[in-house]
Amino acid sequence: MNMTSKALTTITLTLLALPALADTAPSMDGMPRLAIGGYDTVAYFTVGKAVPGSLDYQTVWHDARWQFANKQDLDLFLANPEKYAAQYDGHCAMGVAYENGHKDTVDPEAFTIVNGKLYVNHTKYWTNEWRKNEVGNISRADKNWVTVKDTPEPTK
Repeated sequence: MNMTSKALTTITLTLLALPALADTAPSMDGMPRLAIGGYDTVAYFTVGKAVPGSLDYQTVWHDARWQFANKQDLDLFLANPEKYAAQYDGHCAMGVAYENGHKDTVDPEAFTIVNGKLYVNHTKYWTNEWRKNEVGNISRADKNWVTVKDTPEPTK
């Protein structure tokens, strides 16, 4: 295989791997992780759906960067972050609810609101599982979060 073929193969394999990295929320050069994949946590309440946030409207809260679609949503969040932030600092609610609990990344489209609180999950499958026993899952996740919140961030 010549040098050009090797380079093209490397580039192709790298590009093929990119979708697998799409749900990660890593820190960027020491910056806090991106909560909910950069989606606007306030929009879940105001428009009832997942809306991408903007780099123009963001803040840091609970060691995470929270992005918003507009200044109004940012201002609502700043006035009352506990009301609008996804539970468990935007980590997968079902992952936190597991027997020993863990942090996991989320699909911003995989969400539910229960008693005025936003819960996001790794996939829509896990949101459906979450809904089968919301009361029990919330109770377990709330209990587990006391220790899970201090564990390392997921890498994938």
